Amino acid sequence: MKFGDKAFFIQIHIMESSTSYSAELKENNERGKFREATVDLIAGSLGGAANVFVGQSLDTVKVKMQTFPALYNNMFSCFKTTFANDGIRGLYAGTVPALAANIAENSVLFAGYGVCQKAVAWAIDTPNVQDLSPLANASAGFFAAFFSSLTLCPTELVKCRLQALQESQSLAKNGKTKVKSVGPWMITREIIKNEGFKGMFRGLVPTFAREMPGYFCFFGGYELCRHLLTPPGKSKDEIGAIRTIICGGVGGISLWVAIFPFDVIKSRVQVSNTASQPMMKMLFHIARTEGVMALYNGLGPTVIRTFPGTGALFLAYETSRKVMNEFFDKM
Repeated sequence: MKFGDKAFFIQIHIMESSTSYSAELKENNERGKFREATVDLIAGSLGGAANVFVGQSLDTVKVKMQTFPALYNNMFSCFKTTFANDGIRGLYAGTVPALAANIAENSVLFAGYGVCQKAVAWAIDTPNVQDLSPLANASAGFFAAFFSSLTLCPTELVKCRLQALQESQSLAKNGKTKVKSVGPWMITREIIKNEGFKGMFRGLVPTFAREMPGYFCFFGGYELCRHLLTPPGKSKDEIGAIRTIICGGVGGISLWVAIFPFDVIKSRVQVSNTASQPMMKMLFHIARTEGVMALYNGLGPTVIRTFPGTGALFLAYETSRKVMNEFFDKM
C-alpha cells in the first residue's frame, strides 16, 4: 500500500472517530440536561413539602385575615379563635391541597428556574450559570414563575376555600348552623360543577401578578444574600446549612413584602364566588373603602412563617440537589 493510500485511510478513520465522538458528546449533553432537570424537579418537590410542614398553620391565619378582615383584628386572635373552634386540624386546614400546590409549584418552579438560568446565561453571553449575577438570577426566577403559576392556581384555589370554609359557611348560615366537614376533592368537584373547568383557574391573573415579580425578588434576594455570605475562597454551594436557611428566609421575606397586596386580592377572588372586579379596580376599591393597610392584612403571620418555611425549602432543595448530583456522578 502506498503512502497516499495510507494517508487516505487514516483520514477516513479520523473522520469516523470524530463523528462517533460528536454523537457520543451530543448524547452525553442531552443526558446531562435531562439529569439536571430531573434533579431540580425532585429537589423542588422536597423543598415545597418542607415549606408546607413548617408554615401551614400560619398560612391558614394569613388567609383568614385577608378574606375576613372584619372578623380578625390581629393574628393572635385569629390563631386563638381558629384553635378554639377547630383545634390543630383547623390550623392545618387545606394541608393536602397545600402540599399539592407547593410540590407542584416548586417542582415546576425550580425545574423552570434551571432552564431559565441557562437561557439568561445564553442571552448575556455567560458560559457558566454559576457566574450569573443576582440580577440575572432574579430575571430567571421571573420567567420561571410564569410556568409555576399555571400549576399553583388550581391547587391554591382549593386550599384557600378550605381554609376559609368555617367563616364562609357561618356567614351564609348567619352563624346558626354547624359547619359540615368538607374535603379537598368535594371542593374541587363543587367548583367544576358550578363554574366549569375554567373555574379552577379563578384568580389566575392576580396569581401571575403576584408570582412573577414576587419570584424576581425571591431569587434575587436569595442569590444576593448567598453572594454576600459566601466566605472568601469558597463557592456559594459551600456556605453551610445555617447560612442557606438565612438566605432562604431573606428571599421569602423579599417576595412577600413586595407583592402582598396582590396576594390579598387573589385570596378574596378565590374564596368569594361573587368577586369579579378587574384586579387593579379591586385593589383601589379595597384601599379606598377599607384603607391601604387592608392590603397588608395577614402580613405579620406571613413574615413569621416565611423565614423558617422558606429557609427549610432552600435547605431541603440545596441538600437534596447536592446528594442526588453526587449519587449520579458516582454512577
